[in-house]
Amino acid sequence: MFKIVTTPNQNILKFESQNSLTSGSFEFTTESDDASSELVSQLLQLPFLTKVFISSNFIALQKIDLIDWVDVQDELKIVLEDYFKANKSLFKVQTKTPVEVYAESTPNPETMKFVINKLILKGDFDFNSKLSAEKYPFIAGIFDFEAVKSAFVEQNYIAISKGSEADWQLLIPKIRSYIKEHFEAFTIENQIVEAKIDTPKVLEGISQEIVAILDEYIKPAVMADGGNIIFDSYNALDKTVKVILKGACNGCPSSTVTLKNGIEATLKNLLPNKINQVIAI
Repeated sequence: MFKIVTTPNQNILKFESQNSLTSGSFEFTTESDDASSELVSQLLQLPFLTKVFISSNFIALQKIDLIDWVDVQDELKIVLEDYFKANKSLFKVQTKTPVEVYAESTPNPETMKFVINKLILKGDFDFNSKLSAEKYPFIAGIFDFEAVKSAFVEQNYIAISKGSEADWQLLIPKIRSYIKEHFEAFTIENQIVEAKIDTPKVLEGISQEIVAILDEYIKPAVMADGGNIIFDSYNALDKTVKVILKGACNGCPSSTVTLKNGIEATLKNLLPNKINQVIAI
């Protein structure tokens, strides 16, 4: 049932199936603590596996360096085939839990944070138009509401920005109902977005220190307000830090104050003589 296929990454091996396994793409790690799939739990209990990637017609496994695939690939193939002989579905049928959605204001008066009592995804996604969300019908539908300009999705909330001509008092009940209806029918196989395998940017020196400071001192407060801040670059010649503001931070009237009095001041204090200015791009 499964065909073993090597990949350019020597630590990742694919097991391709002639049959469709699931819709969408998913990534699980040893830290995922996800019990939605018995097979995934079984695989990640193996001490030499670190990640499981699942797509429509294949399962890819990532191992540690100390193990050679040739020693374990045939046994893994048997594990996969035995599982699908005994089980029709990759994921467990989950009972529905009540969905709670509440609106939370942000420092940006044109952005409202809609918090859901479910994990939407790990990471963040920024959508600036219905066209940019065309692959994700649920997000695209948000742009059908009056004057919606952007939707920023982060873990368990969606920060939605509107034009000044629209009234939140009229929009909030409609958007909240829309989100609630979606997640009441939500299953792991109709996630908003597909999981992505990202290759982290390798940073060194001052850039690495800046990212560490942003992650520890700045991001928690920014994310609590429905936004995010992403490090872009550091110019050692003019000592300029460039960052990208997302979600509620993007276009917020107080973002300039946040940049100067919050981010820039913190970096200057913790990295003396290394920072001249912080600008948003």
